Amino acid sequence: MMTPIHRPSPNSGPRKGDIVDMLVIHYTGMPTAEAALARLCDPAAEVSAHYLIDEDGSVYSLVPEDQRAWHAGASVWRGHADINSRSVGIELVNPGHEFGYRPFPDAQISVLMVLATSVVFRHGIPARNVVGHSDVAPTRKQDPGEYFPWERLKSAGIGLWPFEDDETGPVPPLEDSLRMLAEYGYDVADPKAAIAAFQRHFRPSRVDGAMDGETAGRLARLLAAVGGG
Repeated sequence: MMTPIHRPSPNSGPRKGDIVDMLVIHYTGMPTAEAALARLCDPAAEVSAHYLIDEDGSVYSLVPEDQRAWHAGASVWRGHADINSRSVGIELVNPGHEFGYRPFPDAQISVLMVLATSVVFRHGIPARNVVGHSDVAPTRKQDPGEYFPWERLKSAGIGLWPFEDDETGPVPPLEDSLRMLAEYGYDVADPKAAIAAFQRHFRPSRVDGAMDGETAGRLARLLAAVGGG
């Protein structure tokens, strides 16, 4: 990975607590990298991240990891609401669903894997806590979206992925499905949004917010991997 380019953002502050146990991955959702950088460094925007990775693999360091970047917004994971205080946020340059969502280039993902491995090791972040913005804010966000290669990250030891062959089985009652999603970490206040967020991450071939046998099977395998379910 190339040496990060320092582009300090004023949009940060002290962490509220000493625990850093999450990595949150985003896409910028803006037409260009420069537009994204300008916004992330604009005091009026009140948003930032610790790092931004351009499509060519260039890395920008915006906020020191010991500071609280403003990237997650209103979000919840595993019952915790102040995600900004306990996470490192990485933005990936991509126009997103609004401006022409497209697959992430190999150069960008290769650099992300190096950076993410370093962040996860440095902070001791559990695999279960390597998430996308949509995982922690299912009613508001779609990023990093269906094209993001979570399986590739898992192959490099980052995060989780249900590798087993998919088998369509019985669909559990909605109450049981929501209990399982909440046990894994999701805010299930909006059931359809929570199911869609899980699918966007772990079953991106169909994101419809409806629990089916394949989605339920993947959720059960993930819970088993983290010792739940």
